[in-house]
Amino acid sequence: MSAAPFAEIALLLGLTAAAGAVATRLRQPVLIAYIAVGILVGPAVFGLVRAHDQIDLLAQVGVTVLLFLVGLKLDLGHVRHIGPVALATGLGQLGFTILFGFLIILALGKGVMEALYVAVALTFSSTIIIVKLLSDKRELDSLHGRIAVGFLIVQDIAVVIAMMAMSAMRGAGEAELWIVAGSLLARVSLAALAMFVLMRYLLPPLVAIMARSQELLLIFAIAWGTGLAALGEWAGFSKEAGAFLAGFSLASTSYREAIGARLTGIRDFLLLFFFIDLGAKLDFSTLGDEVWPAVILSVFVLIGNPLIVMAIMGWMGYRKRTGFLAGLTVAQISEFSIVFVAMGISLGHVGIEALGLTTLVGVVTIALSTYMILYAQPLYERLSPWLGVFERRRPYRELAMERQARGAPVPDVVVFGLGRYGERLAQRLSESGFSVLGVDFDPEVVRRLRRQGLAVRFGDGQDPDFLESLPLDGVPWVVSTLPDLESNRALLQALTVRGYSGGVAIVARDEAQGVALERAGATTVLYPFRDAVDFTVEHLAAKITSHPKEGR
Repeated sequence: MSAAPFAEIALLLGLTAAAGAVATRLRQPVLIAYIAVGILVGPAVFGLVRAHDQIDLLAQVGVTVLLFLVGLKLDLGHVRHIGPVALATGLGQLGFTILFGFLIILALGKGVMEALYVAVALTFSSTIIIVKLLSDKRELDSLHGRIAVGFLIVQDIAVVIAMMAMSAMRGAGEAELWIVAGSLLARVSLAALAMFVLMRYLLPPLVAIMARSQELLLIFAIAWGTGLAALGEWAGFSKEAGAFLAGFSLASTSYREAIGARLTGIRDFLLLFFFIDLGAKLDFSTLGDEVWPAVILSVFVLIGNPLIVMAIMGWMGYRKRTGFLAGLTVAQISEFSIVFVAMGISLGHVGIEALGLTTLVGVVTIALSTYMILYAQPLYERLSPWLGVFERRRPYRELAMERQARGAPVPDVVVFGLGRYGERLAQRLSESGFSVLGVDFDPEVVRRLRRQGLAVRFGDGQDPDFLESLPLDGVPWVVSTLPDLESNRALLQALTVRGYSGGVAIVARDEAQGVALERAGATTVLYPFRDAVDFTVEHLAAKITSHPKEGR
């Protein structure tokens, strides 16, 4: 990279930091600030940045890491629970938006092919933006968050199919279309078979080797995600689909929480360039007379898409709150919508006016839906009295999931650090009838203790993102046997960020360290060396007193 692109990226980072600080001060979404920076530095306004290839590459890597993390969180257990509702909601929303969007666009005086392209474009919601917002709100693992990710993945698959279908329409007869469909089916089947073999036989031992080093595990995760993203694009799918499958292939391993926690900061940094790139690519020169059609279609997307999601989820047995929160995630169109219409222009199917219309709808819906998602709870409280029509008298499916969640055991104690002292402590607590969950970053220790029947998680207790994955709600005690003062301070800070309200007992080497830990927020300080000496003296004193001659 030459000096000029480096300087431009440095300028971008400075402007983004300043815009983000202003947005935070004004209590506005930083995501909107990032897109605004892209618009300002792009050709639509000042045209300050010309390093488009470098920024686009960083943006693509950021999207890859994001979709990798999405797949990493979607393990097979989640798929079994949310698969039916995600599929039904995703397909139902696609069908509703295409049908009614097509009719609305025809009524606005557009041609059939333009109406078809724009209607299809209106169905795609931005997986990248939604996952980022849900992650910032710590709702990615909530019920509505998991369902939203599920039907967003259905949409992403539909994007790939739609692009392939539209590409095949250029001069292709019926025979060629059948060939395209057969080729797609064959590639999907081959990909499914390859993923099964990898997840069953190759990845578990490979990841176990990589986990011996924290740095190596991080490098492997990024290499695996970007590698499968490139392979997915080569196979005719998309980089996003490949990155998602890469994360999904590791979702059933015991290292997924540690990998996810390590990648969060990298994801946030690289996604800056995605949002800047998105803003820079918005083409405002093609708007013309598309303002009022864009307003009508924006209202349709902002209101119609959430309503159909709520209707389907209510019919399937979910509460109106869950349907409402999940429905808000489809109240915008995606960056892929603009790409899809642009592809239609290159194929000669539609004119430049369709791109202007789609761009304006994208800007409006992305901006407004961001606020709707961030302020979803107060919005729900205001609208709740009118949402009863979207809820069955008995939301049986959600009630069943709640009963299952209540039946899941909550640990009595979580022990961080499973060295000689921590391992012995966890084992004796377990033998005494307490439910114990251990946490350690040594994969060999984790595997050995699991073979012995102890519940153990692999991960770093000092990482707030990793603590988000632990079942700490309702846990009465956390015990730390981490070896040094700074590690325990970091753990206490991470627990505070996590919102943990139980007791925290920490092992200290001496009185000075114990005082520092109490000041940092430890509920109880344990002194194993002092207590061991006291116990030994009492034990020997009892023996000396009972057998004075033998003691001499």
